[in-house]
Amino acid sequence: MLQSLIDVILPVFLVIGAGYASTRLGYFKEIHIDGLMKFTQGFAIPCLLFLAISNLDLSASFDPRLLASFYIAAALCFCAGLFGARLIFQRDWEDCVAIGFCCLFSNSVLLGLPIIERAYGPENLTGNYAIIAFHSPFCYGVGITVMEVIRNRGHGGTRMVRSILSAMFRNALILGIALGFVVNLSGIVVPAVVDEALGLVTRAALPGALFALGGVLVKYKPEGDLRAIAFVCAISLMLHPSLVWLFGSSVGLPQDLFRSGVLNAAMAPGFNAYIFANMYGRAKRVAASSVLIGTAASILTVLFWLTLLG
Repeated sequence: MLQSLIDVILPVFLVIGAGYASTRLGYFKEIHIDGLMKFTQGFAIPCLLFLAISNLDLSASFDPRLLASFYIAAALCFCAGLFGARLIFQRDWEDCVAIGFCCLFSNSVLLGLPIIERAYGPENLTGNYAIIAFHSPFCYGVGITVMEVIRNRGHGGTRMVRSILSAMFRNALILGIALGFVVNLSGIVVPAVVDEALGLVTRAALPGALFALGGVLVKYKPEGDLRAIAFVCAISLMLHPSLVWLFGSSVGLPQDLFRSGVLNAAMAPGFNAYIFANMYGRAKRVAASSVLIGTAASILTVLFWLTLLG
C-alpha cells in the first residue's frame, strides 16, 4: 500500500524537483522558466480547463455538497489565517489579508490534478474540475474584496469594484473556465480539428507547469517569520482538508467527490498566494516561503491523506 502511494506521489514531485535542480544549477535561466510558466498558466492550462468544462456533465459534476464542503472550509481557513496573523503575530491588517490568502489558495491545478489523476485515474477528476471552475474566482474574489475594503476604508466603493473586476477578468484561468461554460451551456460544437489541436496543447500543460513550478521555487527563499510560515502550512495542509472531511462526511458526499474535495484541500499554497502578496506588496516573504516549504512538506502530508482515504 505504502509503495503504491509513493508511486503515485513521487513522479509528480520528481518533475518539480527536476525543474528546481536544473534552474538552481543554471541549465535553465529565470527567463526560460518565466516563459514556460507563462505558456502553461496563460495558455495551456486555460485550454485544459476549457476542454474539461466544455465537456462536463454539469448536472452530475456540480454537486452542491462538494462545493459547499470545500468552499466553506476554505473561507474558514481564510478567516483563521486573517485573524491568527492579527491576534497571534500582531501583523497589520493588510499583511493579515495576504497571510489569510495563503491559507485560502490551495494548489488545486498544478498539484491537485496530477496527484489525483495518478491516484484514482482521469475518470475520477470530475470533482476536481468542479472545484477548479470556482477556485480562482472565489479566492481572488474573497482576497481582493477584503483587501480593497481595508485599503479603501472611508472612500467610495467604485475603486474597490473596479479593482476586483479588473483582477478577475485579466486572469487567463478564469477566462478559460468562462469560455468552457459558454460552450457547454450553449451546445456549441467545437470543430474536430480545433479539439485535436487543443488536445495537443493540453497534454503539455501539467508536466510543463510542474517543471516550471520547480524552477519558480528557486527564487523563493525560506525567509520571514518562521512561526507565521508554520502557521500557514498547518492551516493549508491539515486544517483545510480536515474541515472538508468533516463537512463532506456530514452531508454524505459520494466517494469520488469526497476524495477530490479532501485532496484538493490538502494541497500546498499555490504560487498565486505569492502573486497576491506581491500585487499588494504585503507579507511577500511569508507568502513565498509558505509556497516553498508547504510544497516540500506536502510530500508527506499528501501521503498521509491518501493513506486515510484508501
